[in-house]
Amino acid sequence: MKLGLERRKRISGLLFISPWLVGFAAFLVYPLIKSLYMSFREIQAVADLQMTFVGWDNYSKAILKDTQFIPFFYKAIQDAIVEIPLILVFSFFIATLLNQETVGRMFFRGAFFLPVLIGSGFVMQQLLGQGIGGLDAVKDPTEMMREGVANGLAVPEAIAMYLPNDLVKTLSDIMGRLTIIFWKTGIQILLFLAGLQGISDSLYESAKCDGATPWEMFWKITFPLMTPLLLLNGIFTLVDSFTDMRNNVMRYIQKVAFTDIEFGYAAALGWIYFVFVFLLIVLIFTLTRKSVFYAGDR
Repeated sequence: MKLGLERRKRISGLLFISPWLVGFAAFLVYPLIKSLYMSFREIQAVADLQMTFVGWDNYSKAILKDTQFIPFFYKAIQDAIVEIPLILVFSFFIATLLNQETVGRMFFRGAFFLPVLIGSGFVMQQLLGQGIGGLDAVKDPTEMMREGVANGLAVPEAIAMYLPNDLVKTLSDIMGRLTIIFWKTGIQILLFLAGLQGISDSLYESAKCDGATPWEMFWKITFPLMTPLLLLNGIFTLVDSFTDMRNNVMRYIQKVAFTDIEFGYAAALGWIYFVFVFLLIVLIFTLTRKSVFYAGDR
């Protein structure tokens, strides 16, 4: 039987991505199903993973009885609310500067992307002032940052004495996060830069002929065309913030699983966390659906 051109293309495409599909099923789908199965059980023997069914007990324990999970959860949300807008604004600003014809532009592009290459593992632990300590010491990442490379970043006393205490606290908190923000913007800058370079120069030339100012061109041309990348970077930054191993919730789940050896309870904590992040992403897509401009849409 002869296959049509479209069917042959589909088969070729499926064959091309088949290694990824196998890896996706083996290393993501199966662990997810297994963790969901474990979240309703309690481990009895570690050697052969003997478990007993406990129903929703693990979930009720996480929400009603655990005195650490909810505070860590709330702190993770609080950190994300502060850091995500700062990361997006800073990376968009830097990408706009790096898109200009300036001396040393390639050097600065590499410099801002360098933290992506070295900003993990032992190097990042030392920069954050964490040492080589184990994950059993669940600490506040912001406090560790202030103890490490961000020491000294605070509102000067000469200025703080004239400002309200709440404002000083907010400014100090933002300044204490600056180093984290600098280290988390490499990929966002790269994506924004690619988007800016994809905007046709003819649009700006036509706007100049019509007498538009740079400010008007930004809001009428640049910003609308960058909204898809703003959404993409927003989702990426959100997921990166909630899954970072410096996140207290992630560290606590790992502690419960591999230090306390409570795999079932740790799985339940992970699923509560996953469902929250998933619903948050769905909410963002729903709220921004009409605000994102795609140039190919009619």
